[in-house]
Order: sequence, then structure tokens, then C-alpha cells
Amino acid sequence: MIRKISIKFLIGFFLIFSLSFVVLDQTVKEFIRSSNQSLVTDELEGLKNNSNGYVYQAFLINHYSNNQLYFGEIAKEIAVDLNRMTDSRVGIYSLTGKLLYTPDRSAFPSDMESDLQQAVAGNTAYSITYNGKSTTVLFSYPVIIDGAKVGILRFHKDFSSLYQQTGQILQITLYIALAIFAAAFLFSYILSRHITIPLVQLTKASTEVKKGNLGIRLHFKRKDEIGRLADNFNDMIGKISHQIEIIEKDRDHLKQLHEQEKRFFDNITHELKTPLTSILGYAEIIRQNGEKDPIFFTKGMNHIIEESRRLHSMVLKLLEVSRNNHMTHERRIVDAGIILRDVCESMTIRANRYHKRIQYDVTDELLLLGDRDGVRQLFINLIDNAIKHSLPGSIVSVKGKRVEDRIEFVFSNPSDPLDSEYISRLFQPFYFVHSVDTEEGSVGLGLSIVKSIIKQMDGAIHIANEHNLTIVTVQLIALSEVEMETSS
Repeated sequence: MIRKISIKFLIGFFLIFSLSFVVLDQTVKEFIRSSNQSLVTDELEGLKNNSNGYVYQAFLINHYSNNQLYFGEIAKEIAVDLNRMTDSRVGIYSLTGKLLYTPDRSAFPSDMESDLQQAVAGNTAYSITYNGKSTTVLFSYPVIIDGAKVGILRFHKDFSSLYQQTGQILQITLYIALAIFAAAFLFSYILSRHITIPLVQLTKASTEVKKGNLGIRLHFKRKDEIGRLADNFNDMIGKISHQIEIIEKDRDHLKQLHEQEKRFFDNITHELKTPLTSILGYAEIIRQNGEKDPIFFTKGMNHIIEESRRLHSMVLKLLEVSRNNHMTHERRIVDAGIILRDVCESMTIRANRYHKRIQYDVTDELLLLGDRDGVRQLFINLIDNAIKHSLPGSIVSVKGKRVEDRIEFVFSNPSDPLDSEYISRLFQPFYFVHSVDTEEGSVGLGLSIVKSIIKQMDGAIHIANEHNLTIVTVQLIALSEVEMETSS
């Protein structure tokens, strides 16, 4: 079974051209044969008319009554004159087919051939004889005078020049056709290779892609369909490679996220289990001893209260993440400047605990549409994050102002350098930048909560670390005058 397209092309072209050449050869031969036969028939018809005219005049001049007898008497005269007039060898025959006279007996065979037999039967007929390069015609017909048959005229005429000429025309025609077919076959062969070679390369390239080799490319210096096919193939492989890179990155990201979630659940399980174990232990001892040991009782109750508060804080943070991811808050007019100043004042106590200070510069009338509790929590988380991760004894700077149609809040604090990779992952839930010195009770949800609040308010947040300074910029949509008038 033939599997290569190039071989199929060659076999197909060869069969088509061979069949076409044979059909053309037979068609031309048949056309020339019928044309020659038509020319011979026309010429013999003219020869018959001229000969009949000559014989009829000879009968009229002498007024012979016995036509058959007279025809035999003037046979020699008729043969000689017609031989000269028609440039043909002439034979005079009786109605029974007997040769009466001929100047050249070699031209007429002794056997009664088909043309003579037809003439004896009263018909006009001729036969063509091919002998090497010569072509001769024997032409016979009965002579009729005044409705009566008087004899038979038979002509031997040479048509070699006609058939030689048409033979040469046939030969030239076939040579030209053969040359045309050979050129067409050669062109078809070159064209087939021009098509099949790129297809073979494309097949090999696709096989390599199937094996996983996406670095392969096709390079055809062509502007036709095959060239465009190669360009499309290269683009397709490029897009597949790009998609695979994206899939691999997503896979790595999901794997990393899964590890973070696992780490989070391990941490949160530990954090929840530790206070619960401590609370349970102190509660059981207090239940057994009651107030027999006042000092231990007071210490145990204080520990139970502190651990319960820490446990309560962690649960609230988890609930807040879930609430911000699944709930839509009702928006109202909020003066974010007043809330931010209030948060800064209240967070000063926490900053002092870490031996740090908060310095804020907030303008008035920072109005926006949002949830008051959400805005407050946004500021608390950002300032608390700045306090926890700033360098010892540093100043946390807080600024708030209106910039065109937006309100911009900037939180900055001195800190250790942060890589861009860490910064891009800060908003992921459960992620800690400083996992070693993370504050006890922190579960890595602060910035995740911040991002979800900002997203619900159609705002934007950006974190940068330059010259050992971490800068967090928050932009929220300011309330327009039209919205203020509508709300009022």
C-alpha cells in the first residue's frame, strides 16, 4: 500500500498523462484518416464526373447504337486519353469484369478485387492499398449511356503524397503533444515536491510536538498557503507553550496555596487547641480545689479570661474573612477622615506598648460611600500591621487627602527590606512574611481582610518597599457633589 503523497502524485500524473497521450494519438489518427478518406472520395467523385463526360461525348459524336460493342471498340482510345487527362492509369472492363484494354497491366491485378466486383454489380466502389511508403487507390464504376450500362472504367491512382503529408502532420503533432505532456509532467512533479516536502516537514514537526517537544519551529520562506500554514503552526505551538506555562504557574500557585492553607489549618488548630487545653486544665483544677487556694484561683481565672479573649479574637477574624468574602454591605456616606483620626488615637496605646509612635495628617471632608465598620476595620488592620512590622522605636506615618475624584490614604513605616516576590503574596490568606517572629495569636488574615474590604468599595491598594520603608497606598472613590446632593 502506497503511503507517501509524493509517490501517489507521480503515479497519478503518469497514468493521467499516459492515458491522455494515447487518447490524443487515437483521436488525431482517426481525424486524419477520416479527412484523407473524405479528400480521396471527393477527388474520385470529380474523376468519375470528368470521365463520364468524356465517354458520353465520344458516344454522341459517332452516334453508335450498340453501346456495348462501341465501348469495346473505343476502349483503347478511351484508356489512352483518360490516362493522359486524369494523370491516372486507366483500365477498360466489360460489364462482366473482363479487362478489355489498359496501357499498364501491372497496375491492375488479374484477380477480381472488391472494387471491381462492386462495379460489376452496378455500384461505384474503391479500395485503398498501403504498401510501405506508397498509397494507391483502385476506383471502379459502371459507365451508363442513355440509361444503359456499356462497360466499366477502372482507375489506379497514387495518393502517396497525401498520406505522407498527413503522416508527417500526425508525427509532428504527436511529438509536440509528447513534449507538452513531458513538460506538464515535469512541472507537476516539481509542483508536487513543492507541496509534499513542506507537508513531510510539517508531519515530522507535529510528531515532535506529539512527543512533547514544543521548541520546534517551521521556517518556510514562502508567502503562499503553505507559508501561512507554517506561520499558523508556529503561532499555535507558541500559544500552546504559553498556555502550558500558565498552567504550570497555576499548578505551582495552587500547590503553594494548598501548602499555605495546610500550614494555616495546622497553625489555627494548634492556636485553638492550646487555649482550650489551658482553659480546660485550669477549670478542672479549680473545680476540684474550689477556693481553697485563693492565689491559684485568681491566677487560674485570669488565665482562663485571657485565653478566652485570645480564642474569641481568632474566631472573630475567621468570621470576618468569611463575612467579607460572601456578604455585600450596604453603602452609606462615610467621613473616612474622622474614622481614621479616631483609629489613630485609639491605636496610640497599642503603639506605645511596642515603644513606637503614630504620626498622622488627615484632611477634612474625606467623604465616600461605604460601610462604616468596614472602613474602621480597614484602618485598624493597616495601622496594626504597620505597628507590628515596623522597626523598634520607629514612627508610623498616616496620611489622608483627596486627589481629584479619589481619596488617598498612605501608611508608611520603617521596616526590613522586602522582596518583590513577598510583596506580591502579602494579600494571600494565611501568608506570613516574617514567619519566625510572628506575633502570637496572628493567623495571617489582616491584609486579606483589607483587600476584601477595598474590593467591595471598588478601590485599590498598593504596597511598596523602598529604602527600608514600607509604603501602603489605598485609593477609594470619593463622593461626588451630585451624589452628596442626591443623598441629602
